[in-house]
Amino acid sequence: MRPAPRAAVLAVSSVMSDPSPRPHRAAAFFDLDKTIIAGSSALAFSRPFRRHGLISRRAALRGAGTQLLLLLAGADAATMDRLRRRISAQCTGWDVAQVRAIIGAALDDTVGPLVYAEATELIARHRAAGDEVVVLSASGAEVVEPIAALVGADRCVATRMTVLDGRYTGGIDRYLYGTEKARAAREIAQERGYRLADCRAYSDSITDLPLLEAVGLPTAVNPDRALRREAQRRGWPVLTFDHPVPLRTRLRPPPPVAAATAALTVALAALAWFASAHRRTGEAVG
Repeated sequence: MRPAPRAAVLAVSSVMSDPSPRPHRAAAFFDLDKTIIAGSSALAFSRPFRRHGLISRRAALRGAGTQLLLLLAGADAATMDRLRRRISAQCTGWDVAQVRAIIGAALDDTVGPLVYAEATELIARHRAAGDEVVVLSASGAEVVEPIAALVGADRCVATRMTVLDGRYTGGIDRYLYGTEKARAAREIAQERGYRLADCRAYSDSITDLPLLEAVGLPTAVNPDRALRREAQRRGWPVLTFDHPVPLRTRLRPPPPVAAATAALTVALAALAWFASAHRRTGEAVG
């Protein structure tokens, strides 16, 4: 694996005080969206789902628009709840085995380019230090599990939808969001014998405040405005991850200025395309 950009390595090193190998004695809990990957894992597979006939063109369009808005503006609790209800209703009746097969086949091309180089570097440092790396995500387990394996996490806990006779019913067995993430972290710490005071947590969203408060070493990554204010008030470290690197090719990221310009160009182009398509279909993004 190529090293992360120098600035990223320095930022990572500042929050890893003891990089020497040791037996598992603590956990590092990672949020997924906008912390490990640049975007929403729940919406990343809209195109392959459409190609296989699971969703319509309009649904894929709504997913692309929502993905862009989440990337640029973040999401509050109300937005996440609408997204959860939409996805639950949309996947009702889908065959679970088919969904897993589609995700597995599209994983490298769909998610690989979204993974932050800084995140993979940080995960590697935690593992080298003997920490257990755990991904906690509100996205569905079918999506989160292969992504967690892709980035080298030891385990993950994610939202689990209700399944009956191999198909989704539209219900949810466990929604790993807000206080549920903190609860999952406590369960893992108790199971493994970790002291939460020795554990770390990384997230971009104020909705993960319960998780960040549960550990002794919280860090805000690409924080939304509310979390940035909270981190500044409490003196928590703040990291910026902005170099998505295709995991399969391991291409060297462009210089920061070029990367920022390219990201802005893509975002503006996507927004223009979405607005044009929105006018053509007359469909509002909910």
